Amino acid sequence: MEKFKIMGKKLEHHGRIVDFYTYDMLVPNGNRTQWDVIEHKGAAAIVPVDDEGKIILVRQYRGAIDDLLLEIPAGGRDSWDEDFLLCASRELEEEIGYRSDEIHHLIDYHSAAAYTSEKIGIYYTEKLIPSKQHLDENEFVQIERYTLAELVEMIASGEITDGKTIAAIMAYKVLRGK
Repeated sequence: MEKFKIMGKKLEHHGRIVDFYTYDMLVPNGNRTQWDVIEHKGAAAIVPVDDEGKIILVRQYRGAIDDLLLEIPAGGRDSWDEDFLLCASRELEEEIGYRSDEIHHLIDYHSAAAYTSEKIGIYYTEKLIPSKQHLDENEFVQIERYTLAELVEMIASGEITDGKTIAAIMAYKVLRGK
């Protein structure tokens, strides 16, 4: 397949978390077009498995959909070059109050590649060490624990709709042979 080429990009809006650009594109047939692109530093997420084999999730409000979502702990990288593993480790402690010395890479996930550069590095740990939760000032979460089988059923029934969580739980199920 012939390559697409970014001929230029114009910053339309600089946000606190994302930047919105118009890309000037040269497409393989020689035409030029514009694409809307949201640039994002990326994020990390983690599947935390406790000693009983239950997976710890957070239920939190998401303004873009004006509803609560059940999700694995996750958060944005602090900078464009922050290590994804470091970010996942930080979010594990911040959101649910655990840390781990044994965190393993699971998968990488592009949340919506048609219009955003966001990549989420997803990890898992089965060795949790109790610590202290460090929520951001305006962050409110409810911690919940489920078996892998319960989570798979919740995905199948449509109760869990968060993309990174669905990808992470299904990858964990497949890759961990459970």
